[in-house]
Formats: sequence, C-alpha cells, structure tokens
Amino acid sequence: MPRLRANEIDIEYETFGDPQSPPLLLIMGLGAQMISWEDEFCSQLAGRGFQVIRFDNRDSGLSTRMEAAGPPDMAAALSGNPQPAYRLDDMAADAVGLLDALGIEAAHVVGASMGGYIAQLVAINHSNRVLSLTSIMSGPTMAERIPPKPEGAAVLMLKPPATREERIELAMSIRRTLLGSADPFDEAFERGRATRAVDRAYYAVGTGRQLVAVLAAEPRLERLKKVLVPTLVIHGRDDVLVPVENGRIMAAAVPGARLLEFEGMGHDLPRRVWPQVLDAIVANAREASVLQPG
Repeated sequence: MPRLRANEIDIEYETFGDPQSPPLLLIMGLGAQMISWEDEFCSQLAGRGFQVIRFDNRDSGLSTRMEAAGPPDMAAALSGNPQPAYRLDDMAADAVGLLDALGIEAAHVVGASMGGYIAQLVAINHSNRVLSLTSIMSGPTMAERIPPKPEGAAVLMLKPPATREERIELAMSIRRTLLGSADPFDEAFERGRATRAVDRAYYAVGTGRQLVAVLAAEPRLERLKKVLVPTLVIHGRDDVLVPVENGRIMAAAVPGARLLEFEGMGHDLPRRVWPQVLDAIVANAREASVLQPG
C-alpha cells in the first residue's frame, strides 16, 4: 500500500474508486487499523460514486509510531491528569495533511468511534476542508458524554497479551463484548479479522497513547454548534462502549444534523446495516453538493 509524508509523519493509506470522483475520507478508531474499514464496505462506497480513502492513524497500523514519546502514563490519565504525547487535534491535522499530500481541496469525512472525534475536529478546526461529516458510534468528549457501560469500560483497561495467539483471542473477546444483540458472533469471520490485524501491525503502546489523547480532549459541544456542513450521526442502541445517548447529544449540538439509530447494533458496523448506512452517507453527501455555490 502507498505511503505519504504529511504533518511531519508517514501515513499509510489506500484508495478505492475513480480518482476523479468526489473524495471521501474514512477515519478509524482507537487502536484500529485502516483495514477495520472492510474492503467490501470501501468498494461499495466507491461504487456509489466516491474516491474512497482509508488510512492508518499515527501510532496504529503502518503509519508512524510515536516511539520517542515513550509509554503512556495511564495512571495519571485515569486519575484526571492526562499527559498526552499528542492531541486529537494533531490527529485531525494528520488527516488534513493527507488530503494536502493527495492534492485534495476538500472531502466528505466519515469517522468511527475515536475516528468520529477526529472527524469532528477536522470539521471544527479545518472547516473549509470538509464537504460533509458523518460520525459513527462516536460522540462528545469525556467530560460531556454519557460514560461507557461497565463491560464497555472494562475493554479499555485490558492488559496487552504477550503472544500472538493471546492477542488474537483477546481481540475476539473484545468483539464478543461490543457486538449488539441483533448480531450473532461469527467465530470464523472474527478470527480471520483478528488474525489479519495482529499479523499486520499489533502495537498496544500506540493504542495507549491514543487513549490518553482521547482522555485529554477539550470540550467540543459548543464548537460543534458552528459546524455548518451536512452532518449525519449513526449509532447502535446496544453500544456499551459509547452509549447511544452520546450520538444523540452530538446530533443535537450540530445544526440540522440527522440522527440514524439501529436497534440491536453495538459498537460495530455490521453488514446487515450497510445498505441503510451507505444510502444515508450518499444522501448526506448529495445535500452537500446542493449547498455548494454555483
């Protein structure tokens, strides 16, 4: 896969679809690699008329690992005194830097979980670079949000395993916890996905640094009131990590935002909801094109 230098780091990325089509940037969540945006989902988006771009955030996948920052101080972060190696604003600047390096003036931006936080900050800090905004299973900052359910919070505190097999098993255990009630656990599929991620680029220290950045984020709700691009908020009603109330809070903050909730969906984007999600993203993007001058 190609790599570009942007915002003083190397960013691993991949594109789908016609380069002449409107660009759509996918931003993934905490510790997740760009391959968490499934190939078929990206291809289906591209088939609906977009140039789809997915990438590895800093400290995940094959993008730059911020090793000089050292290990995160999780004790300080959890006691209310986070000392981030970087901020979510820096990760938003990474995304914009990637657009710069690709020669893209503005894009439709879609973020999932922590990627939703980053997408919000792209829209807040770099408003002229965003055509439309879609936030999936995300919400406001720690101080403004509804906290995770106990089982969701426990996922964030799990100790990284030492061996490959243990890492794969832990990833599958997390998936079991985060799936919604309408989505049965597919053992073979989840093992394949977990194995692919672990073998490609397992990096728990980077996930820890990203988590500290999330914990250190400054309030966004007031700033979200100034986001004027068409905005779509997607959430599952069974989400134990970022409860659905958080999506509702965010949607209420952004003028004219549309909220799309799915019964039985957890902290996940299951294949059964793809048709509705794809339709909603396309409709949101079309609204943006209507609003463009000329």
